[in-house]
Amino acid sequence: MPGTRPSPDPPSDTAPIGLPDTGAAGLSEAEALRRLEAQGYNELPSDGRRSLGRILLEVLSEPMFMLQLAAGGIYLLIGEAVDAATVLGFVVIVIGITFYQSGRAERALAALRELSSPRALVMRDGRWRRIAGREVVMGDRLRLGEGDRVPADLLLVSAHDLAVDESPLTGESVPVDKSAWPGQGSPDTTAHLAYAGCLVVRGQGESLVLATGTRSALGRIGASLRSLSPPASPLNREIRRLVRVFALAAIGLSAGLVLLHGLRDGQWYEGALAGITLAMAILPEEFPVVFTVFLALGAWRLAGVRVLTRRPSAIETLGSVGVACVDKTGTLTQNRMAVRRLVGAEDDWAGEGRPGPGAAELLHWAELACEPDAIDPMEVAIRELASETLPASEAGALVQDYPRTDERPAMIHVWQDGAGPARVALKGAPECALRLAGIAAEEQTHWLARAEALAGQGLRVLGIAAAHWPDGDRPEDPQHFPFRFLGLLGLADPLREEVPAAIAQCRAAGVRVVMITGDFPATALAIAGEAGLDTREGWLGGDALEHCSDRELATHCARVNVYARIRPAQKLRLVRAFQAAGAVVAMTGDGINDAPALKAADIGIAMGQRGTDVAREAGALVLLDDNFASLVAGLRQGRRVLDNLRKAMAYILAVHLPFVGLALLPPLLHWPTLFMPVHILFLELIIDPACSLVFEAEEAEADLMRRPPRDPGRAWFDGQLLGLGLALGACALLPLLALLAWGQAAGLEAEAVRGQVFLALVIADLGMIISTRAWHAGLWTTLRRPNRFLNGVAAATLAMLILIYSQPALSRLFHVAPLSLAEALLAIASGLSGLLAFECLKPWLKPRRH
Repeated sequence: MPGTRPSPDPPSDTAPIGLPDTGAAGLSEAEALRRLEAQGYNELPSDGRRSLGRILLEVLSEPMFMLQLAAGGIYLLIGEAVDAATVLGFVVIVIGITFYQSGRAERALAALRELSSPRALVMRDGRWRRIAGREVVMGDRLRLGEGDRVPADLLLVSAHDLAVDESPLTGESVPVDKSAWPGQGSPDTTAHLAYAGCLVVRGQGESLVLATGTRSALGRIGASLRSLSPPASPLNREIRRLVRVFALAAIGLSAGLVLLHGLRDGQWYEGALAGITLAMAILPEEFPVVFTVFLALGAWRLAGVRVLTRRPSAIETLGSVGVACVDKTGTLTQNRMAVRRLVGAEDDWAGEGRPGPGAAELLHWAELACEPDAIDPMEVAIRELASETLPASEAGALVQDYPRTDERPAMIHVWQDGAGPARVALKGAPECALRLAGIAAEEQTHWLARAEALAGQGLRVLGIAAAHWPDGDRPEDPQHFPFRFLGLLGLADPLREEVPAAIAQCRAAGVRVVMITGDFPATALAIAGEAGLDTREGWLGGDALEHCSDRELATHCARVNVYARIRPAQKLRLVRAFQAAGAVVAMTGDGINDAPALKAADIGIAMGQRGTDVAREAGALVLLDDNFASLVAGLRQGRRVLDNLRKAMAYILAVHLPFVGLALLPPLLHWPTLFMPVHILFLELIIDPACSLVFEAEEAEADLMRRPPRDPGRAWFDGQLLGLGLALGACALLPLLALLAWGQAAGLEAEAVRGQVFLALVIADLGMIISTRAWHAGLWTTLRRPNRFLNGVAAATLAMLILIYSQPALSRLFHVAPLSLAEALLAIASGLSGLLAFECLKPWLKPRRH
C-alpha cells in the first residue's frame, strides 16, 4: 500500500544485541568467509542464469534436431540400421558441439554478471575494502554514500544528512531521512534501518548488516530483483525474420521434393529422406547460436580491455558510435591530485616549503570542508598536504553539511568544538565562493582573473571561504552564513599518458570526442589541448547553455568540443542535441545525477572505480579503470566483434547455397540422390565450429579503426552482405555442378560421383572459411594470419576425410567409393577453384568500409 513502510523484525540471530563481536575493526576475513559459507551469497533467486540442463533442453528443441531424429527414424523404418546409427551418432556429436558453445557463452555471461553486481564498502581487518555486494555477510560493518544501492538490511550506527529512497519496498517516492541508532532500545524501523534494494539519495553513514539475501525485508516479502526481459535488438529481430524466411522455404521445397519422388517415382521413403536432407541443407540454424555466442564472448573480450558489458546487446551499437562525450577528471586525467597552489590575499604558496600564514589558514579551512574519512582524490590531496605542513589540531564534531547542488556548486561543512561558535568551511567553484562571501564586483573580477590564470596552467581551481556561527539553530540556506573569502586552491591532475594516442585513434575512426566537465573553462581548455582535442572553437559554459535555444545549441554542438561548468542535469540536453544531429552517442558518467544522461545515450558508460551504483545500473557498459584509453580499446573490440559477426553471417549464407543446389538438382534431372543426412551432419561438424569459434577468434583487420562508424539505419542483412554471401556460395557451387555433370556424363557409379563431389564440397567449405576471414586482404595475407581454431578445424576435417576414404567401413557409412589419386586431385581442384574465383572477384565485391 502506498505510504506504508516495511517493519520487519530482524531474526533473533541478527538483532543488534547479537552483534557484539563486530568491533570498530569490522569482521576478519576468516570470519567473513566462515559466515559466507554458512549464510550463502547475498542475492535473491534469479532465473537469469541458464543451467546446463536448461541449455541441453534448448538444444534438443531446435528444429534441426527434430529433422535429424526424423532421418534416423526413417532409416530404421526401411531397415537401414547402420545408417540410422550413423545419423544418430552424428546427432550426438553435433549436440555436444552446440552444447559446448552455449555453455561457454553462458559461463562468460555468468562471470560478467558477477563483475557487474552492486558493490559495497565494508570494514575487514581494520581496513575499508570495496567488495561485490553478493559477498556481504551479516555482521559486516558497511559504509553508505550518495548514489549507493543498499546491499542488505542495515542498522545505522552513524548517519550524516542521510536520506534513502525506499520506493522499491514501499512505492513511496519521497526520500526517507535516516538517523543513527543511539545504541539502546529497539531500533526505529523507519529512522534507524536501511533496507536492501533501496537507494541512498543524500548524505553518508555507517551501518551493521542485519540480514542478507532471502533473509532481508526485500527477500521476505517476495520482491524480485529480476529485470523484465529486454526487447529484442535490431540484429536479433533481423535474424529471426531471416530464419523464418529460410524455414518457410525449407518446408515448401522439401515438401515439393517429397511429392516429386513419391508421385513420379513411387519412392516415398527415399523422397522423405531427400526432403529431410534438403530441409537440413536450407535451414540456417547456425544464426541464433552464432549471434548468442558472439555477443557473449564479445562481452568477455571487452572485459579483457577493462570494459564491462552489463547488456551484451550494447555491443551492436559500439560500431556505430560517432560522438563520445567524456568527463575530464579521472577519465582523461589520472585522478591523482596534488595541491600545487595556495593563493591567499596576503601570500601565495607555489608547492615548495611551508605555506605562509595566509596560505596556511586557507589550507586549514579547505581541510575542514573535506569529509573526515576522505575518499575523493581531491579531498585526499588536501588532507595529505594539511597533515604534512600544518600543526595538528582538533576539528571537533562535524554537525552538519550542505551538499553541493547545481545552483550552489560548493561543499559546506559545519564543525562544533565545545560551547563556542561553530566553524563553517566552504570549498567549491570560485565564483560561488565569491558570491556567498559577498565580495564586491570589482574584487570578484580580480579574483576570477587569478583563477583563470591558474586554470590556464591546467590546474583545478577551488575557492575557499570561512565563517563562524553562534551556537544554536543554523540556517536552512547557507547563504546566510557570514562567509569570508580566503583565496584560491589549485590542484594538479596530470593527463594520462595514453590519452593523446587514444584520441588520435578516435579521430581516425571517425569518432568525435567531446569533453564535458564541471571544471573551470580555462582548465578544461588546457587539458583538452594537451589531450589533442580541437579547441579552436573555444568552449560552451553551463550558464550559456541554459539560455540557448535548441537551434542555437545545435549550432554549438556541431563545432564546439569543450563544455565547461556543465551541471549534471545539462548533460542530458547535450546528449539529446547530439542525437538530434544524427549521431550515435556514447556518454560517460559517475554520479547519481548522471543517470538520466546515461540512460538517454545510445551507450551509457559508467565509471567503475568512482561511479555510484546508480550510474552503473544506468549504463550499458562500465569502464572498470575509468580510463579513456580503455574506452577506445572497447570501441575497437566492439568493431572487431561486429566485423567478425558479419563475416560469419556471410559465410553461413554462402555455405548453404552449395548444399541446396546439390541436394535439389539431381532429383530434378533424374540423377541419383547425391547427398543424404549423414553428409549434411558431417558438414555441420565443420560449419558450427567455424561460425562460432573460427570467426569469433579472428584478429581485427588492420584498417578497422580507420573506417567511419557504421550507419545505424543500415540493415545488418543488407544487399551487400546478401550479395557477398550468395556470390561466394555461387563461386563454390558452379565447379561442383560441373564436376557432378562430368561424373554423370562419364557414366560413373553413384558412389564414385558422390565421393568426388562430397570431397570437393568439403574442400570448398574450408576454402569459403579462408576467403571470408578478411574482406580487405588478399589470399596470401589471409593465410599468414594466425587462427588456432581454424588450424584445429582444418586439421580435424582433413584427418576425418582421410579416414572416410581409406577405411572401407567408413566409406560404406558415407555411401562413397574410394578415390584414385587422380580423382582426389580433380575433386580438390574443383573445390579450390571456387575459392580462387571468388578471390579474383573480391576487389569488386568487397564491402565498403562502413
